[in-house]
Amino acid sequence: MAEGSLYGELFADREMAAVLDDRAALQGMLDFEMALARAEAETGVIPAAAADIIAAQCKAELYDIAAIGKAATLAGNPAIPLVKALTARVAAVDAEAAKWVHYGATSQDVIDSGQAQQYRAAQDLILARSARLAHALAELAREHRRTPMIGRTFLQHAVPISFGLKAANWLAPIVSFHDDFMIWGESAHQLGGAAGSLASLGDKADAVSEAFARIMPSIGAMRVPWHSERRRPARIATELGLLLGHLGKMAGDVALMAQTEIGELAEPEAPGKGGSSAMPHKRNPVLCTLILTAAKRAPGLVATMLAAMPQEHERAMGGWHAEWPTLRELFVIAGGALDHAVALAEGLQVFPEQMQYNLDLTNGLVMAERVSLALAQTIGRGEAHHLLEEASRDCLASGRHLKDVLADHRKLAGKLAGEELDDLFDPTTYRGATDAIIDRILVLYEEEREYMSGSG
Repeated sequence: MAEGSLYGELFADREMAAVLDDRAALQGMLDFEMALARAEAETGVIPAAAADIIAAQCKAELYDIAAIGKAATLAGNPAIPLVKALTARVAAVDAEAAKWVHYGATSQDVIDSGQAQQYRAAQDLILARSARLAHALAELAREHRRTPMIGRTFLQHAVPISFGLKAANWLAPIVSFHDDFMIWGESAHQLGGAAGSLASLGDKADAVSEAFARIMPSIGAMRVPWHSERRRPARIATELGLLLGHLGKMAGDVALMAQTEIGELAEPEAPGKGGSSAMPHKRNPVLCTLILTAAKRAPGLVATMLAAMPQEHERAMGGWHAEWPTLRELFVIAGGALDHAVALAEGLQVFPEQMQYNLDLTNGLVMAERVSLALAQTIGRGEAHHLLEEASRDCLASGRHLKDVLADHRKLAGKLAGEELDDLFDPTTYRGATDAIIDRILVLYEEEREYMSGSG
């Protein structure tokens, strides 16, 4: 993200952008060259003195990013001009040492390993933010375990639920994502040489590979080259896509519940937040909007990563290259959406009185299912269902409360006492397995919390 961007941090936050910017990419590739030289020196492939000289030149600030980028346009990738520039700098110190720069490696090793350095840092950010989101949602689930609201199906009133149940259902996929992404979100280095066999290193190839896996910093060890076997990056992309899809669902729920006519939730307040250039009274759900923006972009990016998987023989023609900007973009928008989701969940305004008001809008019709089930025990399911349909039509036509209609119904004489009818129309007692469901989700959260950074 460029400094002073016109779009600010709407789509990319500074912290995530920094670990994925060109400087970080360059340093990641140089880290590869340093680790390669150290591994080859350790195994006797190159002189130890040469490895020291090479390592001293593996600092991103020593290189002109723009010049490397310009040369990459002709070369086909940035690794080729970077190796050339690194070799020149080493040669200026020791011409003999320059012979050992990038020895036995190929461009894909440099780029995949450099990106893996970046994606590991990005993974850490994603995990920290998803943990923080989980903490906030768990608190909402606990606090509003017994806060009644209307459940909606097909955007219509269905039956009462609790807002705590809704928050718990937002929480569960975040807990699962955190658990999965600790494993499937991990990047890996790459060292395979020209065609994935490390043939240029002769009988030292396996020893170099083992040493490199140990030396390459901050990356999960992977001893088998994966030049054109791309499950790992595709799986990372898919996990991020699943996360963004769920964040979009959560944001959509909040936005719908924050509509003027609903008014059950509101985004956190801040000066200048959610305004309109034309309507001074507007309070737009901007956090939800930005989360949904990312969620809508994700499927195409994930599809690109999956489409890039069938790669030709030992080096791809286009498929590998298509991954570079795509996975980076997925990390950027997932990081931004998570940042917005944390702000949303931590500052979410909940209005239980409005939830109760909306529950009462239909004059008790949302409790018809419960009354029907209670009546079925004495008059049979079919007759009970027919009677409630009839009473519901009367309720709608007359504007009376369903409880009053039922109390006057001649067929119900002696079937339900007034006190029993009152209990049947109390939404706080129509909870089913709500507490058990919330508890199960909170148990999963507590089990995962020990692996979460910034535990709440």
